[in-house]
Amino acid sequence: MPQTANPSDPARRRWVTACSAAGSVGIVATSVPFVASMAPSERARAFGAPVEVDVRTVKPGELRTVEWRGRPVWVLRRNADMLAALRSHDGLLSDPRSTRQGQQPDYARNDLRSVKPDIAVLVAICTHLGCVPTFRPEPGAPDIGAAWPGGFFCPCHGSKFDLAGRVFKNVPAPSNLEVPPHHYTGDSSLRIGEGPVA
Repeated sequence: MPQTANPSDPARRRWVTACSAAGSVGIVATSVPFVASMAPSERARAFGAPVEVDVRTVKPGELRTVEWRGRPVWVLRRNADMLAALRSHDGLLSDPRSTRQGQQPDYARNDLRSVKPDIAVLVAICTHLGCVPTFRPEPGAPDIGAAWPGGFFCPCHGSKFDLAGRVFKNVPAPSNLEVPPHHYTGDSSLRIGEGPVA
């Protein structure tokens, strides 16, 4: 007559406990990477997530470049001379009032194309073929022309934009530089990638 296993057999209990523990460890070991793979990567988070900028660290006349959605974005703190220059050359511009759609959010549709007069926030990509213009704030630069009020010059094909990102006439770029969605979360904290909270 065959011998049946005794449910209270200590060797059997150890075997069942060891198998259960090993199975649990295996489940956890395979679940953690699987669950982690479902979370967005750092690159994906950076690609779409808003970017915070402490504008206190940007001095008057200084340009800071940050990355948002894989694109360079300029944060320019315009000084008093720069602001005065912006009001003197509308006749040189193709679209001084930013009337074309999609160039900026409605809350930045003004002469300075900004929420705060001294802070310009612009996508640093030429609207012609996607080159990155250079920051040329010096008025009357000899290589650009005596009428140059200061701004951004695209070295690829010669497009010119003023310190509000407005495009000049008779250049290849068809429209002003883009103003991305942004708002201030405090006196000095700028959030790029989200418009103002209603």
